[in-house]
Amino acid sequence: MDSSLTTKTESGHPYQSQDETSMRDVSWTPEEEHKVVRKVDMRLIPTVWLMFVISWMDRSNLGNAKIAGLNADLHLSSTDYSLAIITFYFGYAICGPLSNLIITRVRPSIYFACLMMTWGIATCCMGAVKTFPQLLVLRILVGIFEGGLTPGVYFVISSWYVPAEQAKRAAFVLSAVLLGGAFGGIIAGAVTSGLEGRHGLRGWRWLFIVEGIITIIWAMIAGFILPDFPATCRHFTPEEKIIATTRLKNCGTNLGDHEGDGPRLGKLQSLKLALSDWRTWGVACGIGLCGCATVLPYFYPTLVNGLGYKEHVTAQYMTVPIWAVAFVCALSSGFIADRIPNHRAAFIAGWSGFAAIISIVVCVVEEYKARYVLLIFQGCGVWTSISLGVAVATTTFQDMRPEVRAISVSLPQAIGNAANIYGAYLFPQEHAPKYLTGFAVISATLAAGSILFALVDVGLARRRKCLA
Repeated sequence: MDSSLTTKTESGHPYQSQDETSMRDVSWTPEEEHKVVRKVDMRLIPTVWLMFVISWMDRSNLGNAKIAGLNADLHLSSTDYSLAIITFYFGYAICGPLSNLIITRVRPSIYFACLMMTWGIATCCMGAVKTFPQLLVLRILVGIFEGGLTPGVYFVISSWYVPAEQAKRAAFVLSAVLLGGAFGGIIAGAVTSGLEGRHGLRGWRWLFIVEGIITIIWAMIAGFILPDFPATCRHFTPEEKIIATTRLKNCGTNLGDHEGDGPRLGKLQSLKLALSDWRTWGVACGIGLCGCATVLPYFYPTLVNGLGYKEHVTAQYMTVPIWAVAFVCALSSGFIADRIPNHRAAFIAGWSGFAAIISIVVCVVEEYKARYVLLIFQGCGVWTSISLGVAVATTTFQDMRPEVRAISVSLPQAIGNAANIYGAYLFPQEHAPKYLTGFAVISATLAAGSILFALVDVGLARRRKCLA
């Protein structure tokens, strides 16, 4: 490593400010940079990936519990079930941006672990509910504490990786949602059948208890593994911190007050700057439109059940291929998108348009097996659009100050998940077996999302041209 860098760290300073960096020739070899990136990869990506797997299992287990007897035992109507879904998203959508106002001021490792442990406890308690109001209260709590995970993780990713490295990692992290759905179906089938009646408890109650315990255990482990921010991470040497921060600044990332880029902004000022930027609204509304289709997982077991499977366990297992194929598609698209970083939004426009066409076809196809195949293709388009949308958000907002970027990254997640509030009412039981209204609405929102992302791509291209 360059001697000037070594001299600086030996003087006791863990990192250089922007002014200090400009006065000294900080350099490193590609091998040293690769070592730093690899170290971040090993600590951050696998840890948050598993957190995402577990969080999705905890939020979507309601669909598996439904066909395992939840509705019958608690005497839930179709409207009650939809309300149980949307109460989660009220807390989730509202608390995401609020949580990101906090995360720039705390240690992410401890913060994420505390969030996860709290919603794990609430998930366990869902196994003991006796009434519908109790279920609603616990679903709200799970939504509130899960709400801080996704936007917080993507803000941390944008704080460690340069733009050209983010799409594949964002896609990989979000792929955990897809495998979470697949694992959720497998675990639900095993738990609800294997533990049915054990110690006098129904299988769906055991499902909440087992998944809640898994959440709590991993939360305690994750707190010791996760890195914090580049300039303050206790797992990195002073030299590694310099490499991590300087390479980000060289790519135009604003690191805020830690690196001499001005005093920390207040919460209201950060919010005002985020909301006044057209990029925030363009990306947020695009993800919000595509996000309406993410309500489908709550109804996958019900839709698959229409194939004629009488056993709820078989219906749960049959949701696995939908998630598995989408996982492969989203992950491979993330690697491709990093090769065309300036046109990720156009890539999303293509995938969401594809999903919209598939949704239209679903409306006119009546044969269940054909519909099942179409659901698999639709899942590819929907989840690839969402995963790449996150990458567009983290890279597009890279030049914003950290406090502003934290809010801008969180708003697409908030609006996208808020779409599930009305999406939860798109598939009432009385619309079975075709569910034409639900698929028609999803077709329209996906098509609108495709058009909006195409416009965002044009707008970002013009902005780059003006700044060149």
